[in-house]
Amino acid sequence: MKLTFGVLFDAGNKVAEAYGIAMQLPDDLVKVYASFGIDLPTFDGDHSWRLPVPARIVLAKGGAVLGIEADPDYTRRPEPEETLALLRPPA
Repeated sequence: MKLTFGVLFDAGNKVAEAYGIAMQLPDDLVKVYASFGIDLPTFDGDHSWRLPVPARIVLAKGGAVLGIEADPDYTRRPEPEETLALLRPPA
């Protein structure tokens, strides 16, 4: 399926930092990630060991915010259907 809208890949968490939703992983969690072979510095493009809070920010072409949801509990993530509903034109 080809997307008809842009999706942001936030290398270095620059956008997450600008929105105030970047979180620093504590040292004990860095060790756990590393023990599983998760290499955030390589994937993210910096050595900060930061991750964004799971979030959805939907912007209109002109920059207006159509919807935003963020939750520091990584087990609660925005539902894809809710995102798609924001992208559909009004009936």
